[in-house]
Amino acid sequence: MAEIRVENLHKSFGDFAAVKNSNFVVENGEFFILLGPSGCGKTTTLRMIAGLELPTSGRILLGGDDVTFKRAAERDIAFVFQLFALYPHMNVRKNIGFSLKCQGTPSAEINRRVEEAARILRIEHILDKSVSGLSGGDRQRVALGRAIVREPMCFLMDEPLGALDSEFRHLMCGELRGLHNRLKATTVYVTHDQLEAMSMADKIAVMNKGLIEQFGPPQDLYARPASMFVADFLGSPPMNFLHFNAGLARGSGEARLGDAIVQMPVVHEDIAPSDLALGVRPEHISFDDRSALRGSVYGSEYLGTTQIVTVNTDFGQIKARTKSTGEVRPGANVGLRFHADRLSLFDRGSGRAIRSALYEEGAHG
Repeated sequence: MAEIRVENLHKSFGDFAAVKNSNFVVENGEFFILLGPSGCGKTTTLRMIAGLELPTSGRILLGGDDVTFKRAAERDIAFVFQLFALYPHMNVRKNIGFSLKCQGTPSAEINRRVEEAARILRIEHILDKSVSGLSGGDRQRVALGRAIVREPMCFLMDEPLGALDSEFRHLMCGELRGLHNRLKATTVYVTHDQLEAMSMADKIAVMNKGLIEQFGPPQDLYARPASMFVADFLGSPPMNFLHFNAGLARGSGEARLGDAIVQMPVVHEDIAPSDLALGVRPEHISFDDRSALRGSVYGSEYLGTTQIVTVNTDFGQIKARTKSTGEVRPGANVGLRFHADRLSLFDRGSGRAIRSALYEEGAHG
C-alpha cells in the first residue's frame, strides 16, 4: 500500500471548473473519504486519481511516483463502482478471479487469492453459486473481492453502497471498516452520505462547488467546522445558526442576542459590524427557564432515548437534542441555554468561521 499525494489538482470542462486546485495527502493505510453533495467534484477527483480522467493541471503522486498522466492500467489501483458490474453468466469464484485470468496469472495463484478474498469477506459458502441469485449485500462483497484479489497499492471506491437499502448500507459500513482494518489498505472512498463518512473515515475532505472546504479527522470537522457549509453538511440534525448583526472586539467572549447575553469562546480577531451567525450543535442546547434567550416550541420528534425539539426564536429556528423523558408541548415558551465552550461564530457573508478559543483548541489539541 502507498501514500497518495494530490497537489494543486484542477479539472475544467470548457468554462466549467469541476475541481479547483485541490491539495490533500492520503497517508499509507488510511481510510480517506471525499464527501459532498452531487456535483461538488468528488467523483471527478477520484477518477483523476484512478487515471480515468486527466487533470487540466496539478499533480498526483502514488507511492512517490508521479502518475498524473499515466493510463489507469499503469497505476496499481483497484476501483469499486456503485454498480456492481458483475458477469451474470459466471459464478462468484469466476467473477472474483476474472481480472487475474485476463492478466495470465497461474491458476493455482488465482485460486489462492480468490480463497483468501472469500475468507476475508466471509463468502466462502457462495463461491460456486451464480451471482444472479445473490442479495445486494453479497453482490457488493463479490465486487469487493474482485478488487481485493488484485492486491493493489490502493483501493478507490465510488459510492459503493449507493445501490443498497438503508439496512444493508448500515451493515456494510461496519463490514467495510472492518475489512479496511484487516487489510490495512490505503482507501479513497467517495460518498454524499455524511453518516457513512463519519462512521468509517480516518480523515474526510468536504467538497463544495469544486473546492475542498475542510480536510481532517471527522471529530475535528464536526466540532470545529471551518465554514457554515461544513457545519450544515455534517450532523443530523445539522448545526443551528442564530443570525444577528454586531461588531465584536478581539478578546470578547460573549454575544448579545436581543435581551440575552450568550457566553461563547473568546474571539481572536476584531470583527467590524456585520451579519454574523452563532453556530450551536443540537446536543449543546438545554432548556433553562432562567435564560433570557427564549423561543416557542414548534414540535418534537421522539427518537427513543432522545428527542429533537424544534424551537422558533427571533434569531432563527433551532433544533435541540434532549432526553426523551422531558415533556415539551407545542406552543410552550422555553428558555434556551447553550454550552458556552462549544459555540462557533461565522461571518454570514463569506461563510467562514471566525477564529476563537474553540478553534485554537482544535489546532493544539
